[in-house]
Amino acid sequence: MPAGPSLDETRLTLSKWIETQQIISKERNDWQQGKEVLQGRIELVGKEVGQLKERIAQSEKAVEESNRKRDELVAQNAQLKEVGGQLAESVTAMESQVRKLARLAPEGIASKLAPLLQRIPTDAAATRISVAERFQNVLGILNELNKANSEITIAYEIRKLADGSSSEVQVIYVGLGQAYYLSPRGEAGIGRPGDQGWTWEPASEQAGQIFTALEVIQGKHPPAFVALPVTIQ
Repeated sequence: MPAGPSLDETRLTLSKWIETQQIISKERNDWQQGKEVLQGRIELVGKEVGQLKERIAQSEKAVEESNRKRDELVAQNAQLKEVGGQLAESVTAMESQVRKLARLAPEGIASKLAPLLQRIPTDAAATRISVAERFQNVLGILNELNKANSEITIAYEIRKLADGSSSEVQVIYVGLGQAYYLSPRGEAGIGRPGDQGWTWEPASEQAGQIFTALEVIQGKHPPAFVALPVTIQ
């Protein structure tokens, strides 16, 4: 019968077994610690992924909102361009009309209108003047014309008389629809607006009434009814 292991061999074997158990225990502890660290990192990465997904969702929502606002602005811009084109056409037509109306202005009013008329662009399609400025200019002309049309004014002008000579005369403008003049020698005439401006014709038989009207307007004669011919167009 073979002899059993000696005491020293048993001690060595036991020592190796204990050492092995310690190594296994250490490896197990190290693995557990590594597992906990790894799980912590996984949880942290999971949270970061969740936050990233949330940020991506917010960014996508912001992009959608930006696209929506951009589409609205594009639509508004197109609408403004269309309206701007319509306004440009309107003011161009109004400028043409006020040019014609300005021909009805007496000389005194015409001098006031001259700077405003010069601001009307000769080429509406190529002008750099804004539509708003053009409308403002048209309104300025209309205001002057409306003021002149609502007043009776007296002006001193040079007129060609019936005998072909020219003389300074006093002219009564009844708004922009009728006018009467009287020279220092008593030659009288009547003026009426037309497409090309004012036309004048002698009216010697009206000299007395025109003189009286002048006296009344200037406060040199008591208020009185003065009958003067009027042509309604």
